Amino acid sequence: YNGKSNTVCTLTRGLLLVLLFPCCLTQTTASNTTSATPTSSPQPRTDRLKVRLTGFPRKHNEGRVELFHKGEWGTICDDDFSIVNAHVLCRQLGFVEATGWTHSAKYGKGSGKIWLDNVLCSGSEKSIEQCKSRGWGNSDCTHDEDAGVVCKDERIPGFVDSNVIDVNENKIEEVRLQPVVVAAKKKLPITEGVVEVKYKDGWAQVCDLGWTIKNTRVLCGMLGFPHERKVNKNFYKLFLERQKSYFHVHSVACTGTEVHLAACPLEFSKPNSTSTCVGGSPAVISCMPGPLFMQNSIVLQTNVRLKGGARLGEGRVEVLKDSEWGTVCDDRWNLPSASVVCRELGFGSAKEAFTGARMGQGMGPIYMNEVKCVGHEKSIWSCPFRNITSEDCQHMEDAAVRCNIPYMGLENKIRITGGRTQNEGRVEVLSADPNGTLSWGLICGEGWSTKEAMVACRQLGLGYANQGLQETWYWDSSNVTDMVMSGVKCTGSELSLSQCQHHKTISCQKAAAKFSAGVICSETVSDLVLNASLVQQTVYIEDRPLHMLYCAAEEDCLSKSAAKANWPYGHRRLLRFSSQIHNIGRADFKPKAGRHSWVWHACHAHYHSMDIFTHYDLLNANGTKVAEGHKASFCLEDTDCHEGVSKRYECANFGDQGITVGCWDLYRHDIDCQWIDITDVKPGNYIMQVVINPNQEVAESDFTNNAMKCNCKYDGHRIWLHNCHIGDAFSEEAERRFEKYPGQLNNKIS
Repeated sequence: YNGKSNTVCTLTRGLLLVLLFPCCLTQTTASNTTSATPTSSPQPRTDRLKVRLTGFPRKHNEGRVELFHKGEWGTICDDDFSIVNAHVLCRQLGFVEATGWTHSAKYGKGSGKIWLDNVLCSGSEKSIEQCKSRGWGNSDCTHDEDAGVVCKDERIPGFVDSNVIDVNENKIEEVRLQPVVVAAKKKLPITEGVVEVKYKDGWAQVCDLGWTIKNTRVLCGMLGFPHERKVNKNFYKLFLERQKSYFHVHSVACTGTEVHLAACPLEFSKPNSTSTCVGGSPAVISCMPGPLFMQNSIVLQTNVRLKGGARLGEGRVEVLKDSEWGTVCDDRWNLPSASVVCRELGFGSAKEAFTGARMGQGMGPIYMNEVKCVGHEKSIWSCPFRNITSEDCQHMEDAAVRCNIPYMGLENKIRITGGRTQNEGRVEVLSADPNGTLSWGLICGEGWSTKEAMVACRQLGLGYANQGLQETWYWDSSNVTDMVMSGVKCTGSELSLSQCQHHKTISCQKAAAKFSAGVICSETVSDLVLNASLVQQTVYIEDRPLHMLYCAAEEDCLSKSAAKANWPYGHRRLLRFSSQIHNIGRADFKPKAGRHSWVWHACHAHYHSMDIFTHYDLLNANGTKVAEGHKASFCLEDTDCHEGVSKRYECANFGDQGITVGCWDLYRHDIDCQWIDITDVKPGNYIMQVVINPNQEVAESDFTNNAMKCNCKYDGHRIWLHNCHIGDAFSEEAERRFEKYPGQLNNKIS
């Protein structure tokens, strides 16, 4: 007996049962600084606070928190919510601790009362009702602010509490379509069939009484399809009459804006009536796949795109305005708004709506804040939103999404073996011989590069390619020795290796298995972007004497005509500028080569870690180079970082080289080789182009933003740069005009 609760111990068959009867507590408010005074009189267990996790989509150890008080279920507001509160709730639910908590109704909006607000726990409480708060039912929140918790999936040993409500029996997590036609079962994605929901150890049907097209829309979204279509029910009638159905869901009443079936009002079949659906039959739906998943896929032109995602259908949300791409701020960012983006891009509804630049920070303008989509809008631009001011948001608040995509089965046609971890290995693909027999085979390593490895890792569902390997002799050998694919050439955007170009017949000079292609996949990689405006601000011309250019000539930083100059007399005309290279990805950028292979350059007294790090080019109107330069990655380091980010790389004295996420490397305009030699260039209009990591030696999440372009006007004495921008910052139409008329791009997008 500890003075706070009565403890009764009973020994039965060697099992010690401890029944704790908590006392009645006086609820405190956030303004009350004194602790509640407990009484010693026990309460019946039936009066204890009931707690449950619910919402969608979720697992058994996470969800929206709901409390049963005064005969009604209600939620908790996220104001002042913390991980300490989550610990108390998770322990109350029988889990050892919390691993996180969620805000802004991540698991969907609850209904009814918001029972608690401004909850402040110390961490020692046995129940959330013992924590300080504004008091029961006293809240200034809406259900947009419902709090959730993520508990560690480990139960407290021996935990038994009848007040923890298990909603697992009546929840829907997994849905599938069961096609009727045999041929349709082999054709992916499956777009039409009988709706089945996961139930216990099998699958059950849904009764179609009162079924509407709105229900179909929600289910299609869950299955990765943007649109629904009418289905010919008569086609299925005879088949359904012959089948014995087992019904788990008796009634569905979606509004059509839900992102998950679990968010719809559902009526579950009673235990004794699971085989009946009087007056109805199993629900059948038909969905329309997005362009990416059609046989004759077309390129979808939209004013929204995803960037920085490791997998198909996920990424940072970027929107197009006045021919320039920008990002969306995460204030009030939620699943309905994210679903509008997903459907617009040809995917299903949103699986997750991410905040806090989870898919990397963008650059350039931020166009939208507090987006409030209902869920039926055709475009995110049709949703109410607030315009941005510079004080409102930073790129560390960029919104992102993960969309539902159709099941294509592509991961079953590829595997990796022999690696040290499950994320690396020799690539093997499933192929058929002339007799139709399927077997695993290797890919020739010749020509295998980062682009091909990117496609392989995406098909495997393992994220990005950190490296593409042409030799894999140092990995454990497998029984597979036959080459079945060679000459693979991918653009990098394909869904599977079978969509890439490859030889019709096997052609591989080094046919031994040890020279087969391999990959090292990663969840995160870097993403380098040049600060285009700084280039435009710092550009100038310098006539530099030859006697000051010996080191630059040794490193091949001058045009070819310099070799014929009368050294050390004369000069070279140099187009100089500063370049600031940001890492906006989700992993540090490090040179591909280890420091053991870096090359020492005595003249400049530094190490080169990459043969070519940056290309500098001057192009004429038809894209032909008229002058060029290059920058080897000497002293690749963190010059400066965003607030709160620490520098990791400093290359002085043979230090480590790289660029940390959230940092940038500044090459000043007065450094050797930070130029284009334009001595032989005639006056005229040109395009200046800078390309980072041009040979794609180091993996990045996005190579389309590695190029920067500017309009350039040179009159023989002075030079002007304008419209400097990252290669994918403008719309395709604006980019075409840029390249067609150098120096004359519409100022609206300058």
